[in-house]
Amino acid sequence: MLNFLTTFSRRSTKKMDCLADKSVWYSFIEGNVQAYSAIFRNFYPGLHNYGLKISGNETLTEDCLQDFFVYLYDNRENLGEIKSIKSYLFVSFRRALLKSLKKERAFTSEIPEQAQLENFEFSPEEIAIKQEFTAIKTATLTTILNTLSKKERESIYLKYYSDLKVSEIAIVMDITYQSVLNNIQRAFSKIRKELENKAVQEIFLSN
Repeated sequence: MLNFLTTFSRRSTKKMDCLADKSVWYSFIEGNVQAYSAIFRNFYPGLHNYGLKISGNETLTEDCLQDFFVYLYDNRENLGEIKSIKSYLFVSFRRALLKSLKKERAFTSEIPEQAQLENFEFSPEEIAIKQEFTAIKTATLTTILNTLSKKERESIYLKYYSDLKVSEIAIVMDITYQSVLNNIQRAFSKIRKELENKAVQEIFLSN
């Protein structure tokens, strides 16, 4: 299936302007392989990076993601109408990956979901590419972000690195809209506080 997909990807020279367009989804459901190929090419990298944040396991993430796309194609006729391809894929893949992690780690239903996000950390490379943070030293911000709670880190990642709307993040994380806002606000409050503390430390160290 993936080799077949790659062949069609190479033949497709015209990139679809907006994958959120319902016509793309309907074409995919009807069996249009080019629509499926476009969805795969545009969302695979982002889902892969997000999956790695959750699992910390390259092999498990790739296997789960490939199985996920095969499942989508095989069950396309049973898929209903969606508002956003991107948010639907993030929600569905997150659910599939957490299910795989439970099997991999022999988790029981009593273990909280937060324990499955222990690998959710930011790398210096990710920090460096975001213009919102260019005024802050990469190493400093990386350290600060990785001290946030797991939910705060995931909210920040989905908002600023996966470009999801707050409403979409709420669906992906299965929390309320207000909870997402609270996570982001708490995160930036902590970031500002840590930056202020570091600035004060640098002043004292320079004297």
